[in-house]
Amino acid sequence: MLEYKFDTQLLIAGEDLSEEEIHDYIAQNIEGDCLLAFGDEDLIKIHFHTNTPWKVLEYCASKGDIHDIVVENMERQENGLKG
Repeated sequence: MLEYKFDTQLLIAGEDLSEEEIHDYIAQNIEGDCLLAFGDEDLIKIHFHTNTPWKVLEYCASKGDIHDIVVENMERQENGLKG
């Protein structure tokens, strides 16, 4: 069984975005692992394994326009089903 069930990926488009600020907030406030936050001041890509993807989406939406959102259930994938 996986500790963190949902693979959460998205893009944040905005102005004056900080990948370090976004990374640090998620790491300190939302339980999960495999966090990646990279990009520039206009576009940040997020990848994160968590059991609470809605918290990631809510936070990221507060930073800019979120799009290309993918939330996959890795437990289902592990069992040979679509995520």
